[in-house]
Amino acid sequence: MTAWRAALARAACALAACVPANALRAQAADPASGFAVLRAGDTLATERFTRTASSVEGALVPRGGQPVSYRLALAAGGLVSRMELRTGADTGALPVVLTLSGDSSLFDSGAAPARKRAMPAGALPYLNLSAASLEQVVLRARALGGDSAVVPLLVPGSAAAFPAVVREAAGRTPRVDLASVSLRLFMDAGGRLEGGCVPSQGVGFVRTSPAPSLSLSCGATAGPAPDYSAPAGAPYAAREVHVPTPRGYALAGTLTLPSAARGPVPAVVLVSGSGPEDRDSGTPEVPGYRPFRQVADTLGRRGIAVLRLDDRGVGASGGDPSSATTADLADDVRAAVAYLRTRPEVDPRRLAVAGHSEGAAIATMVAAGDSDVRAVALLAGQAWAGRRLNRSQNREALARSGLSGARLDSALAALGPRVDSLAARLPWFRYYLEYDPLPAARALRVPVLVLHGGRDRQVGPEQARELAAAIRAGGNGDVTVRVFPGLDHLFLRDPEGTPDPAHYAALPSRDVPQEVLGALADWLAAKLR
Repeated sequence: MTAWRAALARAACALAACVPANALRAQAADPASGFAVLRAGDTLATERFTRTASSVEGALVPRGGQPVSYRLALAAGGLVSRMELRTGADTGALPVVLTLSGDSSLFDSGAAPARKRAMPAGALPYLNLSAASLEQVVLRARALGGDSAVVPLLVPGSAAAFPAVVREAAGRTPRVDLASVSLRLFMDAGGRLEGGCVPSQGVGFVRTSPAPSLSLSCGATAGPAPDYSAPAGAPYAAREVHVPTPRGYALAGTLTLPSAARGPVPAVVLVSGSGPEDRDSGTPEVPGYRPFRQVADTLGRRGIAVLRLDDRGVGASGGDPSSATTADLADDVRAAVAYLRTRPEVDPRRLAVAGHSEGAAIATMVAAGDSDVRAVALLAGQAWAGRRLNRSQNREALARSGLSGARLDSALAALGPRVDSLAARLPWFRYYLEYDPLPAARALRVPVLVLHGGRDRQVGPEQARELAAAIRAGGNGDVTVRVFPGLDHLFLRDPEGTPDPAHYAALPSRDVPQEVLGALADWLAAKLR
């Protein structure tokens, strides 16, 4: 995830064709809707919106992130002709505007010239975790008619639409398939969304106001909890653990321990990237992506224990992530390393830390200050200071939109005040912009593995070489660098590497290739002997 997206993470004709007239009267009498997005009883986001015959207006508040207010102008047939978005509490700020007409869309961020793109006819704008978006998808499918309908969805600012397949749209329990994720939705008799479940993720959309008329099967726990157990027949056990921290809260996680070990085993702490992620380094933006589960399985079969944790404030972990900086998150990882030293199954002299993206910076901080950490693996880690990297990411995004030369420079300059305004409000983003990872890299005195995707367009592969050079410049010659052609920032096979959640979610596979897992396992097995 880019730093910009991580900071934001911390967002009557139409209806007449879809629902009966009595439903229109009921919604007009009580148009306001409130929803909570839950996972295992933990609130991921809240939303409140008002629907009329011509518009939908509301606000989505992700946990630990900035509120996103929106307004949709509705058109005939369940379509949307215009979406306005504002991020943060400043209601006077200029909105991001997405205008949709026929087979084209016009995106105007206010920071660069508006850009026009082709899109599938009938596409709807879509906000992740938004119940209003899901309700609109069903209304559009009902307008199309039939037992099954395909509704193209467009994430504002994204380069491509992706399909939502809606089945049984006219019924009370339509099913919506988004990429590899299936949602079962629940509608009331008047065609209003009551809630829904994402069984594969244990996520539920639950109406909070007005009181729902249906009793949803996913309830307050949003369906089954995520499965962190070991696969059948695996040569390791998976144990639920709780790691105490000096700040008084506990981090929930899974500790995988090789079953056939005759004595204490080496162990690795995995550190996730920016934004709220669970212990598998999973995020709802890229369904099915569970890289840390893959890493734990691979290392468990090589006789190495793995501790992976829900981020602060995510899943079953305590703590407040809203004001946490990268340095604060490093304290959580130090607590995890200290916890492993208390486990009798783990050899405290053979501990390593492995981090991805921001997690690589955190792993570097931890290993540089702990002489007892035996090795550190940095996956897609940055070598540039945050402000330089942020500017590079913004430049790349603007260039993708077709800007170049003086127009691109002008757009970048216009973004500057917005970046500074966001940094003033968000401690994490402010720290990120000023943080330079190279001093900590030069202080590393343990073996280091640097892995990077050759098509990484979030943190370019040249930074792998610069990071390794800084480590060597500090006097540490035990550095191994591997760059994998054809892999992106998430270490997925990717012909483009476009740094966009919708692009990642549309990739045919969200599994990290065995060549990456094998390189990591071989290196750790050698260094932790």
